[in-house]
Amino acid sequence: MLRSDQFIRRNLKHYFDKIRNEKIRRLILQAFPFWIASLITGVFAVIYAKLFAYAEKGAGYLYQQAHWSFFIATPICFFVAVWLVNRFAPLARGSGIPQVITAIELATPREHNLVDKLLSIRIIVVKVISSCIMAIGGGIIGREGPTIQIAGSVFRKINNMLPEWWPRISKRNMVMTGAAAGLAAAFNTPLGGIVFAMEELSRTHISFYKTAIFSAVIIAGLTAQSMLGSYLYIGYPDLQHLSLSMVFVVVIVALLSGLFSSMMCKLLLKIFRWKMKLTSVWKKRGYLLLCAMTVGAMAYFVGQHTLNSGKDLMTQLLFTDEKQVDWYMPLLRMLGSVVSFTSGGAGGVFAPALSAGAGIGAVVAHWFHLTPQHINLMVLAGMVAFLTGVTRSPFTSAILVLEMTDGHTVIFYLMIAALAANLIAYFVDKHSLYDQLKHGYIRELQSAQ
Repeated sequence: MLRSDQFIRRNLKHYFDKIRNEKIRRLILQAFPFWIASLITGVFAVIYAKLFAYAEKGAGYLYQQAHWSFFIATPICFFVAVWLVNRFAPLARGSGIPQVITAIELATPREHNLVDKLLSIRIIVVKVISSCIMAIGGGIIGREGPTIQIAGSVFRKINNMLPEWWPRISKRNMVMTGAAAGLAAAFNTPLGGIVFAMEELSRTHISFYKTAIFSAVIIAGLTAQSMLGSYLYIGYPDLQHLSLSMVFVVVIVALLSGLFSSMMCKLLLKIFRWKMKLTSVWKKRGYLLLCAMTVGAMAYFVGQHTLNSGKDLMTQLLFTDEKQVDWYMPLLRMLGSVVSFTSGGAGGVFAPALSAGAGIGAVVAHWFHLTPQHINLMVLAGMVAFLTGVTRSPFTSAILVLEMTDGHTVIFYLMIAALAANLIAYFVDKHSLYDQLKHGYIRELQSAQ
């Protein structure tokens, strides 16, 4: 009897050890694709960031040499950038975030084949080249949205390369994790990447993918940091000795920024709907020329701060004594973003939205004759609020700006700005820009089948 009990215990132990080892093996195999894709995403994000920075320096060089050159260079760059997108990857146009949201929604057994049109190696190549050409021409675009689509494409490709015997990985979670890793690598904001996935992308409880998304954000972020060094996207603005009474001014900045950003989004959508009705090729080219000439005119008549992503404007307002901007600068930043985004080339609205909000914050601060530290606070509040009006993701916007500037001391001000902007934007339009663009991409894909 004793010998029989020992035999049973020994066999049970062997059985459970085998199950445990099999579970560990399965977990490692499931995690491995996320790790590899995150590493590649970090490398791609750094290469893209450097190429985009060179492109913006090219625009700056053109401006220093001859302001009038943008009347020639901008139309050429816009036409080439749009031609590349239309010829090789039509779904590489614009930001990239709506495409990723669409891909997540379509990542079902029935429609997952449509995702390959939204996320692919071709998308990556066209996205990078088209947006960099737009930037050389002074286009008011950012690289952050495109980086998210690039990251989603990397994760999608790695997932497709897995052999049939590999443990099953959710295609939806793979793309979602890629988007979070892309944002983290683009801005060096790991918390922002995680919150973005939870607030903007996810329709699934985080418990189903928390390990994958945390590890992906860490690996992509560390890879980017190892190549670029530890850095903040913006820097360390002076935020000392702030008065609690500034909450009132923060709310004013937030309401104005949320109002203008949501109205800008409505204008973008109206232009997209109008363009869809155009049947004449010459009318489409005429609109593209108008967009390019608008950017060229802003560069020639106003100045370099109207061009590109606007990071130099944010840096000026936060880190120099030149903290005053003309009242029309935020409006021109919005106009430039509208004509660049609707032109048909690749490029995002994240960074331009931040710069427009920074301008609004500086203008309002000037009305109240605030100290430099309080001006910095209003600039950050405007950035958060304007981005919230575009994305309708208040916590993502607040966390992103917090991580870009190490602004932990003003986190409550930033969250107030985000919530106030989200409230006013809701009254202008109940749905976000990305959500409405997503429905357009779904219709376009389904009609092309």
